[in-house]
Parts: sequence; structure tokens; C-alpha cells
Amino acid sequence: MSTANGTTNGTTTVITNIASLVTNDPSLGDGSPLGLIQDAAVVIDGDRIAWTGDSREAPATDNRVDAGGRAVIPGFVDSHSHLVFAGDRTQEFNARMSGRAYSAGGIRTTVAATRAASDEELERNLTHYLAEALRQGTTTFETKSGYGLTVEDEARALRIASAHTDEVTYLGAHIVSPDFADDPAAYVALVTGEMLDACAPYARWVDVFCEKGAFDGDQARAILTAGKAKGLHPRVHANQLSYGPGVQLAVELDAASADHCTHLTDADVDALASGDTVATLLPGAEFSTRAEWPDARRLLDAGATVALSTDCNPGSSFTSSVPFCIALAVRDMRMTPDEALWSATAGGARALRRTDVGRLTPGAYADLALLDAPSHVHLAYRPGVPLVGEVWRRGVRVA
Repeated sequence: MSTANGTTNGTTTVITNIASLVTNDPSLGDGSPLGLIQDAAVVIDGDRIAWTGDSREAPATDNRVDAGGRAVIPGFVDSHSHLVFAGDRTQEFNARMSGRAYSAGGIRTTVAATRAASDEELERNLTHYLAEALRQGTTTFETKSGYGLTVEDEARALRIASAHTDEVTYLGAHIVSPDFADDPAAYVALVTGEMLDACAPYARWVDVFCEKGAFDGDQARAILTAGKAKGLHPRVHANQLSYGPGVQLAVELDAASADHCTHLTDADVDALASGDTVATLLPGAEFSTRAEWPDARRLLDAGATVALSTDCNPGSSFTSSVPFCIALAVRDMRMTPDEALWSATAGGARALRRTDVGRLTPGAYADLALLDAPSHVHLAYRPGVPLVGEVWRRGVRVA
């Protein structure tokens, strides 16, 4: 069998008896953005999807898998995480839940632990959380540096991450390094100079925390512009803790995503709706900090593209569960179950500017999850229940 991209593998597999198949192609099935096909089958050829459709029309294949009346969805695309770190911030979380407000300064605790950790410890921690996420259906993930804040520590974080994903982000501009507390301008010069030179070979993206207590608009512009000059595409931590210039800067610089988007003016919403920058919402952070929820409904109704991701990090959102974030988005951010699933799959792919993941159509990677439920709606309907029964990545069952 030949796939849409012209490759063949020689070994094909059909997964049949699928109660509902989410393709994320509105030209298929029910014509909705999810492209739902009932009583469906999907054919895998090598690492790609070769065919989707009615199970009664599935072509002959070498292997056959019975989905047992379960739903099949694209693997989740987690486009925002911080997984190269050491230690945890249990005490900070406990204190915050007892009434202390969250601030960007807590990152310094993780910086100290990460600097003290060996490469082996950092990689072991990274792979632990990647495996945890995979079991919950995440087949594509982005992860960042940002807990080293020295040339050597940022470069080694990205080197370790790049061994496990192509979606690696240079975030030397997470906060001003404690070593430069009295001279932020010198730290910006380091981030845009020697540190960038050391990190760029391992990264695809450049990111900055544009926020009070981190980097202002002018500093963020300098950092992102320097990254672009080195071939890194921008992403922005924008408008999380307060109103600010982050979203507007992201759209102006054609950033792939503006992440958090909690405090938005009408002009910010209009900018996101009129540009190609995805608004990536991270409800785990609001859950873990008792902060104001982003208004996903406002963004969607304006025509902005929305992604959902975990923001998995040891300080403000220590969850690797996209299903949990979907449930939060439906309950507290006014998204429908369909919108939340699309945002966690196709939306995440848009935030990474990928067309080969986040959908189950011919030519896309065979990344999918089988749910122990007949419909994707159960992800929000049954919050906290481990519904992901099987995970396939690049055509191979991996969980």
C-alpha cells in the first residue's frame, strides 16, 4: 500500500471496529472540524496513516486490530512544557495553596536544583515525565530550557532535550539569572550573544517570558529578534500574570504561539484573530495557582486559533495530563468538548506549525490513542479517569 506522501512500508495494519474516529479533517465523516467518522477503520502503512473511512470499506492489510467499539483520536500534541529540570517545589505549592500568591520568582528554586544536577539526572527526569505523558496519549511534545540560565546549563538542557524531540525551545530568557540580578541588561546581552550561539544548534524555537518580574517588551523584542537572526522561530510567554505587550509582540514577530493569554485587551484578541499566531492556553497553571482562567470562549468567538497544552513544570503546573487540561478547559474556560479536543491535537500542531501530527488523515504520522470509551466527549465527561487504553506512535503500539 502507498501512503499519500508516496512512501511504502510493506507491512500494513488496519484498526477496525472503531465506534468514533476523530480525523480533524472537516472534509471527512460528519463534516465538523473534528471530521468524525462513526463505525470507522484506520489503515497504517509503516509510520503513516494510509486510509480512513467506514469499517465496511477498509482495504485488505497484513495485520488487523479490533478496537472493540472504542473511540480513536489523534495523539495529543503538547506544544508547551518545561521538562528539563531537577527537584520539585512542593513547599512552594503547599504555601501557595495556604494563601501565598504565585510570582515568577519561584523559578529560582528550580534553577539552583537544575544547575546542581548531573546530565544523567536531568535526562532520567525528562524521560520519566515523557513516559508518563505518553501513557496518557501525548505523542508529540515541545519542551524548553530555562532552568539553567548559564551558557553551559542552557546548552546542556537543550542538548538533552533534542535527543528526545525535534520540538526544542531555547528559553534562556525565562527570568533574569540570579547571577545578573543587579544588571539585567548584561543578562539580555548574554542571552542574545554567547548563550544564543551555544544553544541555537540544539533548538528550533526561541521563547521569552514577557512579564513583570521577568522581561519587558523591549528586552523581549531584542531576544526574539536575535533568535530569529540565528534561524530560531519565536514563541512567547505572553500576558500570563498581567496585561502587557507580549501578545502584540508575538503577532508582530509572527510567533508560532502566544502562550497563557490570560489577561487580554480587545486589541490583543483582535491581533490573535487576524494573525497566524496561535493562542496556547495552559489551564493547569491556573488550576495550580488559583489564578484567573483564560477566556477561551472570547478567543474562539473572535476567530482566533486556540491550542491547549499542559505547561508541565515543577512550579506552576506540575501535570503531564492533557486529558486533565481538556476537562479543565471545558469546565472552566467555556470550551465545548469538541473544541477542547481539537485544540489539544490539531491546535497544538498549529502552535508547532506542523501538518504531519494532530490529525488522522492519509500522509500524517500514525500517532493515535484508543480511549476506553465510545466517544472523545468522555475525556471531559469523566474527568480524572484514565481513559487512554492504548497509544500508537509512528505506527507502533507504545503504551
